[in-house]
Amino acid sequence: MSALAELQALLGEGGLLQSPAHDLSAYENDWRGRYQGRALAVARPANTEQVAAVLRCCAKHGLSLVPQGGNTGLVGGGVPDGSGQQILLSLQRMQAVRGVDAHNLTLTVEAGCTLQAVQDAAEAHGLLFPLSLASQGTCTIGGNLATNAGGTQVLRYGNARELCLGLEVVTAQGEIWQGLSGLRKDNTGYDLRDLFIGSEGTLGIITAATLKLFARPRAQMTALAACPDLDSALGLLSLARGQAAAALTGFELMNAFSLSLVRRHFPQLQQALPPCPWTVLLELSDSEGEAHAQAQFEAILSEALTQGLITDAAVAQSLAQSQTMWHLRESIPLAQSKEGLNVKHDIALPLSRIPAFVRETDAALTQAFAGIRMVNFGHLGDGNLHYNVQAPEGVPPAEFLSRHEAAINQIVYEAVQRYEGSISAEHGIGQLKREELAARKSPVALGLMRAIKTALDPQGILNPGRML
Repeated sequence: MSALAELQALLGEGGLLQSPAHDLSAYENDWRGRYQGRALAVARPANTEQVAAVLRCCAKHGLSLVPQGGNTGLVGGGVPDGSGQQILLSLQRMQAVRGVDAHNLTLTVEAGCTLQAVQDAAEAHGLLFPLSLASQGTCTIGGNLATNAGGTQVLRYGNARELCLGLEVVTAQGEIWQGLSGLRKDNTGYDLRDLFIGSEGTLGIITAATLKLFARPRAQMTALAACPDLDSALGLLSLARGQAAAALTGFELMNAFSLSLVRRHFPQLQQALPPCPWTVLLELSDSEGEAHAQAQFEAILSEALTQGLITDAAVAQSLAQSQTMWHLRESIPLAQSKEGLNVKHDIALPLSRIPAFVRETDAALTQAFAGIRMVNFGHLGDGNLHYNVQAPEGVPPAEFLSRHEAAINQIVYEAVQRYEGSISAEHGIGQLKREELAARKSPVALGLMRAIKTALDPQGILNPGRML
């Protein structure tokens, strides 16, 4: 029996999609429109046992396999290559909420659940799952864990890794590791969970996860603050952390050009502050109620004005105003997309070194490429910048990207190394940064990574050519 015939028998009606009977383009093209592949077929298992059967079939026939969640990734890690010989494994049919343990503050869900569905399941029990991304209506929890996603509340709650207690994983050989523990303490050998989180589907297929839940705050308040420079924004962060402590759950940074793109492409979104060099979005989540949160905000912003850290501020007076402020921040990637392809950098730096890094790297880039426009925004609270470069006005974006991306990356990544940062904070490596990782990761680290890959996937069938 051929591999496709075997997969069809294993997965049943609707479980295997093939061209030309089905249009596979939604699976074969990445969200940015940068990577296009061609799949031999799309396998759509309905449960973990079917995932295991698909892996056993691929191993037997020597077929490589590319796992995909919501296909919202930004580094080309979830689309097939152009050979037409890879199986695309879509987890989107696996959307069950397997259980909520309110006393243990845990939720167990399948990998194909969207992040929004996970948040809603927690909210239905009066609890909070705090991972939050702009793509949460489409991205899946399996993909979030496979890339160790970050988002807007890492400052308080941590990355996806910190929010996961246990995993269910299918190995390259088609075995099922049942590790859906809800324990916070378990020192019984190597932490296999952390091995698979962030591995981008190269070591095993995450099929379900047990996640941490939290009590919902009694009040959430949002504000925008105008800062004259990055040193002032960092000073505001220190002030807010000192006064609000764990109640500070969001601290997002946006430069003037990033918000100008939102004004250009989404003019219906009201911006509460006039243009300024840097705008910070702050969020407080308070367990004592709205009055206490309001008093904290007033104290922080008043002191910041006195110290000259901010020149203006606006505090949301309603849920609608708060949502609009967050919508401004979350619309920046969409506005960039409408403006055209750009050179993206998802970098992490020690907080104290961010102002100097930005000054030095901005100067180097603008000297090398006249007229470029810097789209600098991100999660200042945890040191993660989306430090992107847009083509000069009037220059075709695709042409600019093709001609100058490598040189721009060299300037940025060499500066990141000098400032002891990371070339990938939350988006992963995928295809986009594979060669950069090889050039910039230590030989010892790369050797250990390759040894793990060989041990767990000796045939090399799991997402080959990604990360390593």
